[in-house]
Amino acid sequence: MTASGLSDAEVPIGPHEDEPHQGGFNNRLNWLRAAVLGANDGIVSTAGIVIGALGATTNRSAIVIAGVAGLAAGAMSMGAGEYVSVSTQRDSELAILAKERRELRDEPEEELAELAGLYVEKGLDEELALEVAIALTEKDALGAHAEAELGIDPDDISSPWNAAFASTVSFTIGALLPLLTMTLAAPGVRLWLTVASVVVALALTGWASARFGYGSPRRAVLRNVAGGLFAMAVTYGIGSLLGTQIG
Repeated sequence: MTASGLSDAEVPIGPHEDEPHQGGFNNRLNWLRAAVLGANDGIVSTAGIVIGALGATTNRSAIVIAGVAGLAAGAMSMGAGEYVSVSTQRDSELAILAKERRELRDEPEEELAELAGLYVEKGLDEELALEVAIALTEKDALGAHAEAELGIDPDDISSPWNAAFASTVSFTIGALLPLLTMTLAAPGVRLWLTVASVVVALALTGWASARFGYGSPRRAVLRNVAGGLFAMAVTYGIGSLLGTQIG
């Protein structure tokens, strides 16, 4: 019987379904980060563009042109930016792993002692730490050292193409919401309908990022919605000011 009142047979020994574990989690986080950033940027930036344009003019064609141009430019920029950023991260990870392979080949005894020392620092006694280090080294020396020393999984290296694709697609999908709402809604309600749809969309992306990233949904939702409302208010004010001055 355990302290919680469960018998030994009742104690769950597998990974909890709500906790992150190894096995592609790094790439999952990269996909999530790229997708959420892309969707948020698509929603907020395009909403800011079309609402700012609406502040300056009521001409539907001008608003649509501004929105489509913003969508295309933003999607390409997000994709390229993610590719460059994640490529740099990937290059660094591969370079560090290559260095670790050389050290394992040229200095195996020193590397084994270093690995055992890391497990001692984590709380194991020296004898057990050495046994663990030997066992893990025999099974997968690079994987053991990469995880303990570098926090890297050699089988889960970041993919720049995945991040770029996720970012570009999610930006486009996010941008279509305010663009289509502003374009298709009746003139009398287009502003407030666009604001309402953007708030709902940002709340959903905030909740999703927290749900899959194991964060606080309330904080993520409030942060997303507040940032979106602020951006739309600022761009509408600028558009109204410029429309008045230019007109």
